[in-house]
Amino acid sequence: MNQSLNYRSFRTGVLLSLPVAITLFYLTYSYGLKKSFLMLNGDGGMAADLLFKFITYFGDAILWVPMLAFIIWKKRKLYLPLVTATFTLVTIFVQVCKYFIVPDEARPTRFITDGSFIHTVEGVTVHSFSSFPSGHTATAFAFFLMICLMTKKRWWLPVGLFTAILVGYSRIYLAQHFPLDVAAGIIVAIISVSLSIPFQKWIDKRNLKINEDLKV
Repeated sequence: MNQSLNYRSFRTGVLLSLPVAITLFYLTYSYGLKKSFLMLNGDGGMAADLLFKFITYFGDAILWVPMLAFIIWKKRKLYLPLVTATFTLVTIFVQVCKYFIVPDEARPTRFITDGSFIHTVEGVTVHSFSSFPSGHTATAFAFFLMICLMTKKRWWLPVGLFTAILVGYSRIYLAQHFPLDVAAGIIVAIISVSLSIPFQKWIDKRNLKINEDLKV
């Protein structure tokens, strides 16, 4: 059963995602939290404001609900263990980091005292604390990597990666996170999906054994 997972596409997705995270880590290391953020948080005009205000919703945790419903509707219950485990791990990693490992980590508008340098978008509530890591980025890249596993459609790699990157960048553009937070969100997604694969394989083997026992 687990052979239905597209490991090749998943590995490619990981190899494409890692350079994005590494680049953001490098920017933070080279220029610091403030400067690396200000380098990427520019005013792109009304069109960019609308785009990133919309695209950031693709990283909302609430999207897990329609994804689970879609899997059930498409009779792809086979993948429920993968999705459930990934959702659980992403939530645990993000919440533990935000509220236990680095609690009350200041977000850009709180960390940078001179707010005149920061571009914000009208209608977007900018948060002040719990910055590390970016949960929206973790969710977006987790979706991207899970769908890499669940589909053989080649178009998903460029489309899914581009969408996930836009979600991650939207968190910087909307002044919600530092590049470091976005990079960490990508790593959270990679780890969460990678750890969920063995669970999916274990469930597949168990179901296969049950089916074989029923045939005896």
